[in-house]
Amino acid sequence: MANIKRFIKAIKDYYTSGQTGDIAFLKFEVFGMSANPTIVAQMQDLAGYYPSIDLEQLRQLPEGTLGYEYAQHMLKNGIQPLEISDDLQAEADRSPFALRYTVTHDIFHVLLGFDTSYAGEMGVAAFTIAQDYSKLFNAFGPVMTHIYPLIFRAQSQQMRANIRRGKALGKQAECLLSYRFEEDWARPIADIRAEQGLILKESEFAGTQTGNAAKGQIQQTIAA
Repeated sequence: MANIKRFIKAIKDYYTSGQTGDIAFLKFEVFGMSANPTIVAQMQDLAGYYPSIDLEQLRQLPEGTLGYEYAQHMLKNGIQPLEISDDLQAEADRSPFALRYTVTHDIFHVLLGFDTSYAGEMGVAAFTIAQDYSKLFNAFGPVMTHIYPLIFRAQSQQMRANIRRGKALGKQAECLLSYRFEEDWARPIADIRAEQGLILKESEFAGTQTGNAAKGQIQQTIAA
């Protein structure tokens, strides 16, 4: 079990060498970020599943494949695949939810089509909440929806749009956390999105937008 001393070391490693994997993994235990029972059950098949990722090899794949698009996303944003230190490997094997969530964050960005801005991060967060991974994640929903757009005003409009889209995708998609994307690098990303339920039915999304617009109009009428 991780202790505070090891977590502090992970924080230091982040600021001194840019190592983000350990702190991202350890925060799950330190802050009690446990998975819901149904997710725990689905994660058992992924215990110890942690293939290495070579961005240089992936960038050589044909354009439009999952591996190529992932490599381009990572290289463009100066991001390296999250790695876990050797001394945490045994614990990672015992915590498949924490490990899987840590290593899939950037692939979520690619598959969902959200960039790495604050607005993009909120889109991914809305998706994970809609997928019902964790009660603690779900508790973050109101803060994400109502507080963050006020803090990041320059991105508030895009943030709200991403939150709506992320929620809609999360509700209709398969459990993306259990998808072994590492086995499908060479496949077209469009096919994977279709199989995983990540192509939003625009009629449903339009309905959400129309509903919000109608609500605003009613509020304006009442205020008048």
